[in-house]
Amino acid sequence: MGVEIDPRWRSRAGETPTGHDKPRPSAPCGEWAPNCCGLAYGLGMPASKLPTPQDAATARRILLDGLGRDADIFVLVNEIAPLHPPNNTFPGEVFLRVAADALEWFGASREEPLALEGIRERFLPECTFRGRQNHKFQFAVLAAAALRGGAEPDLLDEVAWWQTDDFWQCALFAAVAYIRAAANGAGAPVRQACQLLAQHPGYPAP
Repeated sequence: MGVEIDPRWRSRAGETPTGHDKPRPSAPCGEWAPNCCGLAYGLGMPASKLPTPQDAATARRILLDGLGRDADIFVLVNEIAPLHPPNNTFPGEVFLRVAADALEWFGASREEPLALEGIRERFLPECTFRGRQNHKFQFAVLAAAALRGGAEPDLLDEVAWWQTDDFWQCALFAAVAYIRAAANGAGAPVRQACQLLAQHPGYPAP
């Protein structure tokens, strides 16, 4: 379920975040891709509209279809951005559950865990995170693992202090890294992993 964030803790739609969250000119060197922090928020979805089951399915489909055809993940960010209501964690929860599905498909367990050390460097090389952005990404990675293990992370308590409306992007990047890592561990192409994950029935909408 999407969690609505108190706007006092968020940058308003259309504003450029400041400090560590300010996007840099190019995607590979920047903390986030151009136009994925604030500028795309709210397009196509009024702030008062709650996410629907179709929105959840659409976000999931864009991620899996795009990653399966090796699309630029920053292009996927901008395709998904209109589904994100300002000051809300959606569709971050959708991506965390896709990441958890990837762990399940891989068969991760205590006896055969999926190594998370260096997951960004190995499976998300197009992204460079600095400072707080690295903490945010790590939180999304661990939150997905918690879901796979049967624990529900407290998203609102964590993201309230971020002061940026970008949790859903962190969750998206974590899902990409998990899918690639799971495919690598299983010795399968990412395309095949995405096709198999797409067959998962998914989850009720937020």
